[in-house]
Amino acid sequence: MPILMLTDKIRIFNEERNWSCFHTSENLAKAISIEANELLECFLWEPANDINKIKEEVADIFVYLLMFCDKNDIDLLAATNEKIEINKNKYPIQKAYNNCKKYTEL
Repeated sequence: MPILMLTDKIRIFNEERNWSCFHTSENLAKAISIEANELLECFLWEPANDINKIKEEVADIFVYLLMFCDKNDIDLLAATNEKIEINKNKYPIQKAYNNCKKYTEL
């Protein structure tokens, strides 16, 4: 399913429940962070073994991210491609290969 169709499906789901009024940029950013921490919780104290729980948390993060982008007129695919190009400049292969240092330390 293309990303725009998925975004429309999420928007309709929220509108049917009159939830859109709660989806400010700030609340959506908070929700992304909270869901990312719930994903991290899957790995707390032991290796993650509940793949269904992990899938749910990943989906929650993705849904909130799509909602955030929709709310703020961000083309997620374009923004991601732009960021990849920025990172290519920050992390040239000859300096970053097999190295996990931040670009300011390369």
